[in-house]
Amino acid sequence: MNATTAEARSATCAAQPGAGQLRRSGDDRMLAGVAGGIARYLGADVTLVRVIIAALALFTGAGAALYLAAWLLIPADGDEESIAAAWLARRQHRSR
Repeated sequence: MNATTAEARSATCAAQPGAGQLRRSGDDRMLAGVAGGIARYLGADVTLVRVIIAALALFTGAGAALYLAAWLLIPADGDEESIAAAWLARRQHRSR
């Protein structure tokens, strides 16, 4: 791979928001964009991911807890940090 190919590949990845990174989706969003972001990351259909999350929530109760944890820990498209990381940073800043 030469420098031109590397630059073109980098530009392509930069043009796609969240390409290769797990981010909550801003486009495929019903609640917080968790299922859309997971589906984009895995290259799967968003409906399939939503059905799996719903089944986990109905049959085990784990789906709701996992969804809430993902909402807090996975950053949204365009954000640098997650909701939990931002909250912790604000809290540490206040204690100084």
